[in-house]
Amino acid sequence: MSEHTQESTGTHIAFVVNQGSFLLSHRWPLVAEAIARGMRVTIICGANSGEESLRSLGVSVRTIALSRSGFNPIEEFRSFRALVALYRELAPDLVHHVTIKPVIYGTQAARIAGVAGVVNAIPGMGFVFTRRGRLARVRRLVVSLLYRLALSHPNMRVIFQNSEDMEGFLGPHIVSRPVSHLIRGSGVDLDAFPYSVEPEGEPVFLLVGRMLRHKGVGEFVSAARELKHRFPGWRFQLVGDVDVGNPSSLAAEDLQAWNDSGEVEWLGPRSDVAELLRQANIVCLPSYREGLPKTLLEASSVGRAMIVSDVAGCLEVVREGVNGLVVPVRDATALQDAMRRLGLNPEQRRRFGEAARNKAEAVFGVDDVVRDTFLIYEQVLSA
Repeated sequence: MSEHTQESTGTHIAFVVNQGSFLLSHRWPLVAEAIARGMRVTIICGANSGEESLRSLGVSVRTIALSRSGFNPIEEFRSFRALVALYRELAPDLVHHVTIKPVIYGTQAARIAGVAGVVNAIPGMGFVFTRRGRLARVRRLVVSLLYRLALSHPNMRVIFQNSEDMEGFLGPHIVSRPVSHLIRGSGVDLDAFPYSVEPEGEPVFLLVGRMLRHKGVGEFVSAARELKHRFPGWRFQLVGDVDVGNPSSLAAEDLQAWNDSGEVEWLGPRSDVAELLRQANIVCLPSYREGLPKTLLEASSVGRAMIVSDVAGCLEVVREGVNGLVVPVRDATALQDAMRRLGLNPEQRRRFGEAARNKAEAVFGVDDVVRDTFLIYEQVLSA
């Protein structure tokens, strides 16, 4: 990331996200680069979502009522009106929307308020596209329709995290190819997650992420339970918090019960993920759907072998037999078999880990992500 500063360009950029904490953990390098370039920055996020941490860093933050998963029409309309009012008040030159609701509501709000340029980051489709049942199908149809209606700003660019999602929008002509760009995730700080040789001894399996069903936590626990009987010295760790606002969240009581059983270790939310990755041997993410998971980028940077499910976002990072193993979605038995094979094969883990670090250096460095994103900003601002 550039460390130079320059005279204020007069350019005002607003980042809009459901949760301030998500922007801090996943998009902060973009904010820092904008500030370094002399831009005026405002962050708009949901209230009580981590905004105080952003303010403590000296950034201007405005909050609105913005639920992440609610579908109450009255509340949703209020959120939309609040965005229109804020855009009119702040008059940014460019807004960068992150996550589903900011993209859908913010694009039309920007058009109504006369914002000149819009950048939309399409996230992984999350629980809306992974849950089963009639209600889930209705929600998918509604979200797809809203995307089609919303993504119509005259000066807009759309960033996708993986090629499958991008083709999913291009195929039905939700967006056009000239405004579509592929930037693989939020990148990883290669210095903050340095390569290390894996530790010796019994293998440690690690899953890092929000404790959601669609992250494959249940399959991980099921596989761990079976393997623990055969290999009592093997360890299985879950790192991450529950997510009360997400319908896919597991209950803290269930996670604690699994922890108390001794079959898995639930470590909860942690700030020392780089150290936990260094102490682990194998990183697992048997997710049902992903945009491009930051945890896999971090695991790659540290040089860890990975086991992932056969979904687009994971396949952007892991190639079967090169830097990890790939298993079918929702298949705890296949996951267990892959964990057993890698657990018993340290030489294969070493090869996978070296290949993972090489790919992280070549493709996933945060500096490259920041540079490519700012090239898109320049296109929009110059239009």
